Amino acid sequence: MEKLSEREFLEIRELAYRIFGLDLKPGKEALVNARLARRVQEMGLGSLAEYVEAVKADRTGEELERLINALTTNHTSFLREPQHFALLREAVLPPLAGKGPIRIWSAGCSTGEEPYTILFTAAEALGTERIGALQLLATDISTRVLERAQAGIYPKERLEGLPAGWAQRFFQRGEGRWEGSVRVKPEWRARVEFRRLNLMEDFGYLPRFHVIFCRNVMIYFDKPTQERLVRRFEERLEPGGWFLIGHSEGLMGVRHGLDYVRPAVYRKPAGGGSGGGRRA
Repeated sequence: MEKLSEREFLEIRELAYRIFGLDLKPGKEALVNARLARRVQEMGLGSLAEYVEAVKADRTGEELERLINALTTNHTSFLREPQHFALLREAVLPPLAGKGPIRIWSAGCSTGEEPYTILFTAAEALGTERIGALQLLATDISTRVLERAQAGIYPKERLEGLPAGWAQRFFQRGEGRWEGSVRVKPEWRARVEFRRLNLMEDFGYLPRFHVIFCRNVMIYFDKPTQERLVRRFEERLEPGGWFLIGHSEGLMGVRHGLDYVRPAVYRKPAGGGSGGGRRA
């Protein structure tokens, strides 16, 4: 199959940036070729040039979503970057207990391991009587990964290394054709609201949150896009709210009004005002 031409790469790059905020830097041509070749075959097309035209002609948005799925990686796991969940359990949730709804947003939730880990951590921290106060929103741009997240089915090996008692309390073991799999119990799945959301679009209609997780998502964005997104997240935080990013990420050079707490952990000033447009 012929390689993507410079013009075609630029078209895909512009499209991905405009719609999804994805920053495909020069030098990613080989990656784009490799990731899209399978889709070209699935569609019965003869070249990547034909695929570019098919994406541009699609009015449903479905092929755009397949494009972003092909170009990004949905790697995640339960208790990934466990320091954040220790912080949630020990410092974030206890002061909020008994003070009304506790709103947490998992932005870029992928196949669901992150929001379920948030939920299980909160269940232990708050206890049975107070877990009902938790309002947990989990969003992703991909309907494909959201379907998997809502189903809550995972290989049983994913539970290795989780805290004692989690498997029995939160999961069902698969039988028959589901042997070797586990599923989050329905009463726990029902406590997470999964919703499709493109972070490049307006989300100002959402309520304010006490905690926003946006981990290993902004690595795909350039600095101007990161800055705009962080500012918008900041607006959706309650005063004193927490903003958690991936440990491989950073806000260096990004103007925002959040206070740095520790690596990958930021907090909105309790007064609710901007921190003066500081750069981290």
